Amino acid sequence: MIRVVLADDQAMVRAGLTALLGAAPDIEVLAAVEDGRAAVDTARRLGADVVCTDVRMPGMDGISATRELCGPGVEDPIPVLVLTTFDVDDYLFGALEAGASGFLLKDAEPADLIAAVRSVAAGNGTIDTSLTKRVVREMVDRRGSRPLVATRRPDILTARELDILLLLARGMSNEQIADDLVVEVSTVKSHLARMMPKLGVRSRLQAAVWAYQNRIVELPD
Repeated sequence: MIRVVLADDQAMVRAGLTALLGAAPDIEVLAAVEDGRAAVDTARRLGADVVCTDVRMPGMDGISATRELCGPGVEDPIPVLVLTTFDVDDYLFGALEAGASGFLLKDAEPADLIAAVRSVAAGNGTIDTSLTKRVVREMVDRRGSRPLVATRRPDILTARELDILLLLARGMSNEQIADDLVVEVSTVKSHLARMMPKLGVRSRLQAAVWAYQNRIVELPD
């Protein structure tokens, strides 16, 4: 069971998200709170697996809450999925830089939201498909001097880890990577578990951004 804490300052949104996620057989909504401070405290106290948070909230906003929950140096991080109605770059990049594992617009389909929660809980990043190309291009071209993670030499990776990183950066799932490399999915997961600490990242999404930022993969035109 995936244990979720929701944070949004609008009561109707909290109620709707609670009903939507609670209807999934493998998701339990532990609490729905109205600001970032409550999200951090409640998630820690109840042992949440994922926090879904809005960006704009009174008191502590969603980006600050994300930084406290899973930012650099946080022990026992809780992964965060950021939900917002605002398709604004500063929110998107602020969330990623704070350590968020995913970013989804609130007008996403219900099935996409449920899938995003499952993906983040499994340690896989997720991002609204309409934003993916812009995220990569912005991170590489316009924020290249401010990397999401500390630059590491690519030779810290084994040959197989580098193979997996290249395929991951091209948007492949674990299953697709396994098919391409003719290995078991469990083998891909094991390599990812060893690779991400080397890169200083905590999700597949951040690993993919790292690959583009550090020119391991070239950004397509």
